Amino acid sequence: MKFVRYLVSLFLLSAALVPAGAAPRIAIAGISHETNSFNPTKATLADFEGEDALSSNRRQWLETNAKTNQNAAGMIAGAEKYGLDLYPIHFFNAVPRGPIDDRGFNTMVDRIIQGLKAAPAYDGVLLVLHGAMVVDSFPSGDAEIVRRVRQAMGPKFPIAVTHDFHANVDPAIVAVANIVITGKECPHLDTKERGFQTAGILARMIKGEVKPVQAMVKPPMMLNLIHHDTYRLPLKPIVDASKETEKKPGVLAVSIPGGYQYGDAPAMGPSVIVITDNDPALAKREAERLSGMLWALRDKLKFELPEPAKAVSMATASKVFPVTLLDTGDNLGGGSAGDSTFVLAELVKQKAEGWVVALFDPEAVQKALSAGVGKPFTFRVGAKTDRMHGEPVLIRGVVKSLNDGKFIETEVRHGGYRYWDAGLTAVIEAEGSTRDLPNIVILNTKRTIPLSIHQLVSVGVYPERQKILVAKGTIAPRAAYEPVSKLLIAVDSGGACAINPARFTYKLAPVLHGMEKRKP
Repeated sequence: MKFVRYLVSLFLLSAALVPAGAAPRIAIAGISHETNSFNPTKATLADFEGEDALSSNRRQWLETNAKTNQNAAGMIAGAEKYGLDLYPIHFFNAVPRGPIDDRGFNTMVDRIIQGLKAAPAYDGVLLVLHGAMVVDSFPSGDAEIVRRVRQAMGPKFPIAVTHDFHANVDPAIVAVANIVITGKECPHLDTKERGFQTAGILARMIKGEVKPVQAMVKPPMMLNLIHHDTYRLPLKPIVDASKETEKKPGVLAVSIPGGYQYGDAPAMGPSVIVITDNDPALAKREAERLSGMLWALRDKLKFELPEPAKAVSMATASKVFPVTLLDTGDNLGGGSAGDSTFVLAELVKQKAEGWVVALFDPEAVQKALSAGVGKPFTFRVGAKTDRMHGEPVLIRGVVKSLNDGKFIETEVRHGGYRYWDAGLTAVIEAEGSTRDLPNIVILNTKRTIPLSIHQLVSVGVYPERQKILVAKGTIAPRAAYEPVSKLLIAVDSGGACAINPARFTYKLAPVLHGMEKRKP
């Protein structure tokens, strides 16, 4: 019996070893959460969709994620090109809200580390993290994840990390990980490209072709979210400069994340990270140069946006349509509630025509479901989360349709997401509608970030026929809404993502240039 156990142990050990000349075995895992410190609703384990992507469904996971335009898709493509053998472990993702509780965070990290320690033996890991995660006991949840992985896997284990453009990059991550690369673009249209770049550098590192060294500089400023559009001034020249810098001999990667003003943490703010091939002086010099360019913009980063009443008035007076109103205070991708009513209330009050608003309101969906398609609907919708996001608005109308809320985005949009599920969805044709210009309230049972115009199209709403579209976000919805809009107006609305930092009290973040904006 002892001999049999010995043979079994020997077999398992041999299976865990990488044969000579075999492709390096790389684990890939992630936890993604853009935490809004000012949202009082905590994120728990139940909010995250854990994907138990172990060897039993490895092929399915790889095939499904290869079809997206996310970081993981780029890593899959990079692994194929550079000869890496990818093994997905665990991926946890939740729509942003308040800080993650310790129990949920510890459970997710423990599962990832358990997967890293299980067979097969790995030659490195690709960690897909957001970079603006706040946990009850850890202001930088992402840094704590990397610290625990390093502690578990040892000082020589290669760790490559990707972050979102909105990362508040903690210096501890750059010190502990071998490679840290963030998105360059906002809207985030380059997520797949960044995953590909990260996998390539990791592969070259493992093969001994390069020795990545990193330098990071954080200019003492808040880069307000309203200025995060990297396809326009003032940020475009800096993004272009980061791409040119990557062409210099010895430079492997350059990242200039804009930071995240709703993550109250010591590392809040933009950063410049430069990775070179074993040249720390070059990395430091280029990081300082690019940081200086960012700092030079500080007095140009002003904002004066119309409040909801003025914005709706501007939209109705426009000579071109559709007009998209960007409800910045209820930025779903930034951890807001998704049920703010400030803009909706003004549309109703001003008797605007041909408008579309999507809200998270499971209670109202149930009301519509009980009524049935074609039946009258009278109910107060929205603002069910808290009063920070307004008061419920009375909507009278007819239940136009009920839908399962599932749709697909085939184009490259913010974040690269392909498969969407807004949950059971009710479409209400509100009072004041005509056949040519309906007023539409879309009610979702899941908080759904408006990154795809198919959120409207999939339920029979054709945006090009409407006058006013409302998208809950600041920069992220632009990639989906600009192609169908003649005009976009950012609205200084209230909520957990109000664009004016003077609306919030920071406790952990440093005092940065740009935080002293006009009083609300």
